[in-house]
Amino acid sequence: MEKSVFEVVTVHKVTDTATSSVYDLDLTLKVNGEEERFEHYVSTPDDSIGANPAIRIWMKQHPDFPVQSYVPPTTEQIRASLPLLTTRQFRLGLVNRGFNPEQVTAAIEAMQEGAEKEVAKIEWEYATTFNRMHPLIVTVAAVLGLSNEQTDAMWSASADL
Repeated sequence: MEKSVFEVVTVHKVTDTATSSVYDLDLTLKVNGEEERFEHYVSTPDDSIGANPAIRIWMKQHPDFPVQSYVPPTTEQIRASLPLLTTRQFRLGLVNRGFNPEQVTAAIEAMQEGAEKEVAKIEWEYATTFNRMHPLIVTVAAVLGLSNEQTDAMWSASADL
């Protein structure tokens, strides 16, 4: 298999990251002299694979290109980026925190009658994955007395189950 040759056509934006000498770039690349495509690329100093060598050469040739400052993600952005949990992971996570599935069912049953309650029942009974930012999670966590931080910690721990 022939090695692809990358050429930096245009750099649109370079942003610093939390890691020294690692940059987040939006750029247009040419591959094997033909295809131009927009890429979002994380460039590390020692990566010698793919487009990174061409990017690092371009960066050395353009030392005055403006680099946007790193802005740490907000708590909400971090929370939104937590992985989906399978039903198994979510329920085991609850059990590991001292809760049982019946408590979640009871919390849903205690909701006011209407479409929101019916949707919550369906989500709880039939969902194959759970998203940390889903309204059901917010509702259940509140009923169980879990803060956002406690729910985040449970979520992160459950991702490895």
